[in-house]
Amino acid sequence: MSEQGIMAINEKVKKESAFVEALLFETQKMVIGQRYMLERIIVGLLANGHILIEGVPGLAKTTAVKAVSSVIQTSFQRLQFTPDMLPADLTGTLIYDQRTSSFTVKKGPIFANIILADEINRAPAKVQSALLEAMQERQVTIGEETLKLPEPFLVLATQNPIEQEGTYPLPEAQVDRFMMKVRVSYPSRAEELQILKRMGFTDQKIHLQAIVSPDDLLRARKVVDEVYMDEKIEQYIVDLIEATRDPQRYKLDEMKALIQYGASPRATIHLAVASKAYAFLQGRGYVTPQDVKSIGMDVLRHRVIPSYEAEAEDMTSEDLIQKIFQEVEVP
Repeated sequence: MSEQGIMAINEKVKKESAFVEALLFETQKMVIGQRYMLERIIVGLLANGHILIEGVPGLAKTTAVKAVSSVIQTSFQRLQFTPDMLPADLTGTLIYDQRTSSFTVKKGPIFANIILADEINRAPAKVQSALLEAMQERQVTIGEETLKLPEPFLVLATQNPIEQEGTYPLPEAQVDRFMMKVRVSYPSRAEELQILKRMGFTDQKIHLQAIVSPDDLLRARKVVDEVYMDEKIEQYIVDLIEATRDPQRYKLDEMKALIQYGASPRATIHLAVASKAYAFLQGRGYVTPQDVKSIGMDVLRHRVIPSYEAEAEDMTSEDLIQKIFQEVEVP
């Protein structure tokens, strides 16, 4: 692409991404700190990818999702997943109408733009499968009817890494449907103090203003698709994914025994789209290797499965991915 073409996309991105800072500013009235998590949620919205948010209880995971949905004029549903939940509680069911002697479809709560699947790992496999099918196909089948889900449609699922009793861990193949897995950490001391000053009251009334419409979001997605990605960056993304499957090709011989499963082609697609969305977030019309590195950990951490040898050496998937990022040549 010519330099003028890249400059034109750059200007377009600067204009279209103006709402991002306003959106972050508004959500941070309710969520103090946690900018990393908020930015990843916005990347998911822009890249049309679902997000799994993991963190110990009380880190504002649910609050962050509710805050983002409040500043976007969309329909929002919060689903509290429990062990006794049924797929019909999610997707809907057929109701018999005595007057017409026929069945009619009663849509479930999944027919909303933003779905908060709270504590997804507390629901049994059938419910998780029903949700993940809807995520992948963007449609739901009830009886003989197949119904399209609204656009935009985004699932933001939360799970706690502790309290394994009464939980059904998501299988790796299902977790792969999520574009990103975001790990949320504790706030800094200064943020904690700010939380105390702002939230330490029995009556908390924080009203957020809706500043983005679904049309704005869909228009921004089209611009994200136009963000320029050089062929060298494309090669770099493929190299990173290949290195998780065949480390020896990249002189990472010692990692062959440490990785049980590498990333799938879906990871390649998600890393490319998420890198474009991250560049858009920075107000830039082209992708840099740093964009790939910045968002890469969130895209890959749930897709690279450590072997028993790696676990014996106390190595996590994050350690393995970090090593790949260090060793694979940057264009």
